[in-house]
Amino acid sequence: MHHGSRITAVGHYQPAGILTNEELAGMVDTSDEWIRSRVGIVSRRIAGPDEPVDELAGHAAAKALAAAGATPADVDMVVVATSTAIDRSPNTAARVAARLGIPGPAALDLNVVCAGFTHALATADHAVRAGSSSRALVIGADKMSEVTDWSDRTTCVLVGDGAGAAVVEACAPGEEAGIGPVLWGSVPEMGNAVRIEGTPPRFAQEGQSVYRWATTKLPAIARRACERSGLTPADLAAVVLHQANLRIIEPLAAKIGAVNAVVARDVVESGNTSAASIPLALSKLAERGEITTGDPVLLFGFGGNLSYAGQVVRCP
Repeated sequence: MHHGSRITAVGHYQPAGILTNEELAGMVDTSDEWIRSRVGIVSRRIAGPDEPVDELAGHAAAKALAAAGATPADVDMVVVATSTAIDRSPNTAARVAARLGIPGPAALDLNVVCAGFTHALATADHAVRAGSSSRALVIGADKMSEVTDWSDRTTCVLVGDGAGAAVVEACAPGEEAGIGPVLWGSVPEMGNAVRIEGTPPRFAQEGQSVYRWATTKLPAIARRACERSGLTPADLAAVVLHQANLRIIEPLAAKIGAVNAVVARDVVESGNTSAASIPLALSKLAERGEITTGDPVLLFGFGGNLSYAGQVVRCP
């Protein structure tokens, strides 16, 4: 008999380098006022050339493990959501395991771009429910600066680098599951709306298509993700959406109807960090005490492939 899972700790990491709107205005034809009004971003963190994505992931994972009071030997599965790993093998999860000294875990990378973390969290939850994992490390990490065309003012103002992690463990018998059922899917025929393609790979998107899809189609899907956990949007203590753009986050959160919820707005200081954005924002909310243990929080990722995945989790 296998039981549900819960998040026992979270952690996050951002590189030290800060890139401000003023600095961007010196690189491309833009301005602080334009960026704030269109996307709501004030600054973003950019990793150095000697900081690969697995290093960002490793720092976040180490913090989450320490917060859980767990050792590397306690982990039997590492799932990393990323779309910016340069090397195909060893994968990012294997490199994180080597960095932290995790002995013999199942190590897999999952590329669902900006919806990656919520897909990875569901995958770990399913593994625990199936009895194939007892303690998983789930990480979202991306180094978007490495796949950005820094001369394209429509995309370079959006991106940032970072990582966030969660420790997922089996619930005790009789304990209520702390990770609700996932609602996930995609719109393959619109997959070209967000791309990281080519040699070298470069990020590009059809901003208006993504905006329309996110603000018109996703609210109902996010509400259904709540229903799967037996909750209404008014029951939520927080809503952590993929931090794509403040102009997408605010209308989407309003249309979900989570009237009592704190809405994560980490995009303002972090930019769009792709798969890192949800665990980064969740970890900061918990660290600041804006959510407390047991609070129901909707996580909802969306973006590349026009994929989405959402679930309600209990704050660790």
